Amino acid sequence: TGIPEGIPVIAASCDKSCEVLGAGCLSSEVGCLSFGTCATVNAVTTRKVDLLPYLPPYPAAMPGHFVTEIPIDRGFWMVSWFLEEFGLKERMQAQQLDVSPESLLDDLIKDIPPGSNGLMLQPYWSPDRVYCDEYGKGTIIGFSDTHTRAHLYRATLEGLIYALKDGAKITTDKLKHPFQKLRVSGGGAQSKMAVQIAADVFGLTVECPSVSETSVLGAAIIAAVGLGYYPDYTAAVQGMSRISRTIQPDPKNQELYAELYQQVYRKIYQQNKPIYRVLDRIAR
Repeated sequence: TGIPEGIPVIAASCDKSCEVLGAGCLSSEVGCLSFGTCATVNAVTTRKVDLLPYLPPYPAAMPGHFVTEIPIDRGFWMVSWFLEEFGLKERMQAQQLDVSPESLLDDLIKDIPPGSNGLMLQPYWSPDRVYCDEYGKGTIIGFSDTHTRAHLYRATLEGLIYALKDGAKITTDKLKHPFQKLRVSGGGAQSKMAVQIAADVFGLTVECPSVSETSVLGAAIIAAVGLGYYPDYTAAVQGMSRISRTIQPDPKNQELYAELYQQVYRKIYQQNKPIYRVLDRIAR
């Protein structure tokens, strides 16, 4: 292509550094969740920590800092998939009401209980580079005659958050201390249901910046520091970013999600792994 080796990595580093900075994640005690097309778990650290082989951290915007990342490749692309395959009603209503179809999905699941009445989804619609081998598949398990498309959508959000919790475990195990709270950014952070599920699954306070697309804000913060409007990044973040809402976990939901995560979600992939290999061979 004529592009020097390393340029794509630099571009990814800049984007992620901006996103984390714009979210106000300045220390490794704050976990940064990106609810984007590719969902990620990030942390800012002063140590260069390789979370997994061939998964080094990015250079952070702040000198002497790094940004770790665990990606969920399909991430909140799963919401787009759901809308395309099952969300015709919301897409038509969104046109009539001049709102986003994603905003109507929260209403769809407002009466669906945590745990989706036993429906569980694992969001590996393509083999995930962290959790799966090349034969990995997505899974939906636990269907009964009580389940509707609303249950499927809630299970989709829950499955994404479970996958992010997996990534957070890898991260905090390497950092050798847990997250004290979370910051959530990206388009999916506009969903109140998704953010509440994150608080309940992680059992942590979740803070939402007033600007959901924090990459743009992070770039502005870098420019402000570079132009001398602020003496350092800490001052710039304090002056330019705001938390619009804070969500606390529901203890009852937290207990249920902990059981589902440990007893079901964590076991699905390994138990199905031999079947995925057979499916891959047949599908080719």
